[in-house]
Amino acid sequence: MTHATPSPQNHAPTPTPTPEAPGLLRIAGLPYFIIAFIARLPFAMMVVGVLTVVVSARGSLSLGGLTSAAVGLGTACFGPLLGAAADRFGQRMVLLILAIANGAMLVLFTVVVYTGGADALVLISAFGIGATAPQVAPMSRSRLVTMIADRMPESLRTRTVSGTMAYESAADETVFVFGPFIVGILASAIAPWAPLIGAAALTVVFVGAFALHPSARAVSVHRDEHGRAPSSVSELFSARLLIVVIGILGVGMFFGTMLTALTSFMADRGAPEQAGLLYGVMGVGSAILALGVAWLPVRFSLRARWLMFSGILLAGSLLLLLVDSPAMMMIALAIMGIGIGPTLVTQYSFGAARSPLGRSATVMTMLGSGIVVGQSLGAAVAGELAESVGTGSALVLPIIAAGVAFASALVNWHLSATGPRVASV
Repeated sequence: MTHATPSPQNHAPTPTPTPEAPGLLRIAGLPYFIIAFIARLPFAMMVVGVLTVVVSARGSLSLGGLTSAAVGLGTACFGPLLGAAADRFGQRMVLLILAIANGAMLVLFTVVVYTGGADALVLISAFGIGATAPQVAPMSRSRLVTMIADRMPESLRTRTVSGTMAYESAADETVFVFGPFIVGILASAIAPWAPLIGAAALTVVFVGAFALHPSARAVSVHRDEHGRAPSSVSELFSARLLIVVIGILGVGMFFGTMLTALTSFMADRGAPEQAGLLYGVMGVGSAILALGVAWLPVRFSLRARWLMFSGILLAGSLLLLLVDSPAMMMIALAIMGIGIGPTLVTQYSFGAARSPLGRSATVMTMLGSGIVVGQSLGAAVAGELAESVGTGSALVLPIIAAGVAFASALVNWHLSATGPRVASV
């Protein structure tokens, strides 16, 4: 890469060669991405693993749904606080503590369920799992955004951030497809408690490795020597940031309601075990399209992407009112997969662009918590509705969730036009 440097005599600029700017893969290192990918697996296994254990040991689908919701509630209450702690004290110390605490809570929960502890104790220990969950995905996004902002030329940052959010979202999609699959294999091959014990071991080993990776020492240059941020806490509650949180909550609700309603749909046809295979049609397509966002032209603005892709998601979800066969369901899921991945990538890109200075981990955990909360509550409500009213009613819930994501895109379109502009918004 060359830059024009004017001579002292005001002659024509002479190109001066400079070293090529290193890419993010070179800055972070390949081992970082491998460790960060495996370290997020336990998080994807927790909600399904908790549900599996409770239904198996207690024989109550209702208690299982409440327990899964308790995990999401714990994440909602403590996730952003843990992100703020990581911004203030650095990720290493926070993640090391969480790796040990969460591993212990997973084991404790399993013991409580199998030793006949009271339902209240089951719910409290499930809340503890969510409260101590090491949110590797948001922490990784924050860490990579900090590297990009601190170590890359400004001309490369916008596209690199977009590509990074695309990769991270595709990694999340992959993990959330394979997480339940791994839970099913371990529960079937060993015992229903095996997925949670396996998640505990993965948490201690790989979240610990993620915490000890050299990149964990990276702290935003915007923080002073005492770890204080130049931005105020009130900036986290700006309308332009909260609309992104609401939009991503809608995406989480869609994940939870869609999987639960799909399971009920296939159960009505005597093949509930095939729900995961059909769901994979949406998950794989979503992951591929999420990666493709990195190649979209810069002139295709972020606010236009959110509006268009959430519109595709909503249009696909409306087909759920007409599905009467697995084949038609597969078509609807494929269309929804086109919209959901790029929508998620775009929302995280907005989160990165609108993060107050020095508070990227806080913002990313707010967004990550929004997905988990939406997923947990959506699954609980859809399960209750499917059981008490029927599959048809449960299939309306993904449409409502997609509507939340699309309505947020409409509000964001207005806020992006009237608020401060950032590159590619």
